[in-house]
Amino acid sequence: MKRICALFLGLTVAAASLSGCGAQGQETTQQTFPDATAIVLSDDGVTVDGEAASTDETAAVYTAHDIVYYEDGHDFTYGEGTAADAHTAEEAEAHTVVHITQPGTYALSGTLSAGQIAVDLGEDAEEDPEAVVTLILNGVDITCTVAPAVIFYSVYECGSDDEDTATVAVDTSAAGANVLIADGTINHVTGSYVARIYDPDSVVLSEDGTEVTDSDKLHKYDGAFYSRMSMNVDGGEAGTGVLNITADNEGLDTELHLTINGGTINITSGNDGINTNEDNVSVTTINGGSVNIQVTGETGEGDGIDSNGYLVINGGAVNAAACSSSGDAGIDASAGITINGGTVLASGNMYDPIDGGDQTYVVFSFASRQTGGQTYTLQNADGETVGAWTPANDFTCLVVSSPDLTAGDYTLWQGDAQLAGSASDSAGGPGGMGGGRPMDGGEPPADFDPQQAPADGERPRRPEGEAPENAGGEAPADPPERPADGETAPDGAEPPAGGRGPGGEGGQMTAADLSETFTLAAGGNFFTGVSPLETEETSGT
Repeated sequence: MKRICALFLGLTVAAASLSGCGAQGQETTQQTFPDATAIVLSDDGVTVDGEAASTDETAAVYTAHDIVYYEDGHDFTYGEGTAADAHTAEEAEAHTVVHITQPGTYALSGTLSAGQIAVDLGEDAEEDPEAVVTLILNGVDITCTVAPAVIFYSVYECGSDDEDTATVAVDTSAAGANVLIADGTINHVTGSYVARIYDPDSVVLSEDGTEVTDSDKLHKYDGAFYSRMSMNVDGGEAGTGVLNITADNEGLDTELHLTINGGTINITSGNDGINTNEDNVSVTTINGGSVNIQVTGETGEGDGIDSNGYLVINGGAVNAAACSSSGDAGIDASAGITINGGTVLASGNMYDPIDGGDQTYVVFSFASRQTGGQTYTLQNADGETVGAWTPANDFTCLVVSSPDLTAGDYTLWQGDAQLAGSASDSAGGPGGMGGGRPMDGGEPPADFDPQQAPADGERPRRPEGEAPENAGGEAPADPPERPADGETAPDGAEPPAGGRGPGGEGGQMTAADLSETFTLAAGGNFFTGVSPLETEETSGT
C-alpha cells in the first residue's frame, strides 16, 4: 500500500509540470551512440555525422523546404480545412525539413525553431520488413507551426488493418517506426497538424457544383508527433529520458498501433493527447514508463487517451486529464479498455467502459463539476493514505487503478473535507458501500450515472468563456477535518441514519443516501453522487 501512495504522488508531480511542458532547471546529458547516424539540428544548418547535410534527394539524410501543409487561398474542392487550419506559403517555406530516406538508427540532437523530421522510405516500404527506422531523441527541441514536428510517412507496417481479424493483443516489436528517448535527456517537440487535403483526381462534385460528394484523402495528419504506421516508443536502459510534446491539436498519433514501453512522455494538447485512429482495429498498449497528459481544450474537446480500437495498460504510470469543458474521458477506447497492471489516474466528464483485466479499478462520479488543482486522497480503514492525486482539469468522473488497491473500506477526502457517495447496485463487500464487480464485466451497473456524460453519443461543450457549472461544488459548513495517518475518522463524521443506496424523495439522491465509507472489492467499483459529507450539524438533524 505504501507503493501506491508513492506512485500517485509521482503522478501528481508529473501532472503539475505539464503546464510548462518542460523540466526547468534540468539539464540534458546527451548520450553517445556510435552505431547511429548523428544528426545535429540547428537553425544555422543541419549536420550529419559532422558534415553539412546534403540537399540531394538520393541521400540517406537530406534537407529541403518542402513541408506538407494545408495551404491557404484554395476553395472548397481543396480539402476540409477552414481558414484557421490554413497557412501561407511564406510560413511553410521558413521550415527546414530533415528527410530520412534509408533504414537505420538516427540520433537526433540540437534545435530547429522552424522545422520537421520526416521519415519516408518509399512507397514499397510498408510491406518490407527491413524498412525500419529508429529515431533516438538525444536532446532535441523541434518546433513546427504548420504540420507535425515529427512524422513517419512510410516504413514497414507490422500490423493489419483488417477489422475481421483485429485483436486486443498485438505485437509491434517488428514495427518500422521506432522512437527511443535517450537516458538523461529532455526533449521538446512542439507541433501542429494538417487538415484533410483531397486527392484532386478523386474529387466528385454535386450536380450543381457547390459541394464535394466524394473524395480520397491525400493528406491528413492530426498530431504534433505522428506516424502513418504502427510505432513503438521506448525509454533508455535507465528510463530517465523525457519527451515533452506540445500540440495545438492532437499530441501523439498513429494510424494503426502504438506501443509505449518506457521513458517519460508529457503531453499538452488542444485535442486528444494520444490518438490511434483505425476504427475497431487500433491498439494503444502501455507496458511501462510514465505517460502524463493534459488536454487544454483549445479545440473545444479532447480525450486524454483516445483509441478508435482498444486501450491496454499492462504497466507504467498513466495520468490522463481530458478537456475540462466537454463530455470527454481521461481514457477512451471505442472497442474496450483493459487494465492488467500499472497505475492509472484518468479524469474527465464521462466514463468509457473498462472491459476488465487483472487489476482492480475504481470509478468516482461526482455530484458536481470539480475544479482542477484540488487534491484528493484515499485513506484505508487504518487512516493510512493509500492514494493522493491532483487532477489538472475540471472533471466529474475520476478513474483510479493500481496493483496495490485491495479490497476493503476506504474514505475519500478533498483537501480537509471528507467526501461521501453511493455505490451503484452491484456485488461488493459486506457493510458500507459495496462497489465491486466481476472482472469480466465490461459495462458499469445500470444505475451508474456519471455526471456530465453526453446523451446519445453527443459531447456537450461549455460555451466559450463560461465558467463550469457548480465548479467544485460547495463544501458544507465546518466540514470534518481529515484525520492524520493512523487516526480514525472523527465521531462527528458518522453518516446520518438512512439508506446507503440511491433513493430519496422523487428518486433524487439526498444526503441520507450517501455514505462516507467506500468499500472496494476485486474488479470494478462504481460510486456516484460523490460530494462533501454532511454531518448532523450541517444537515440540521
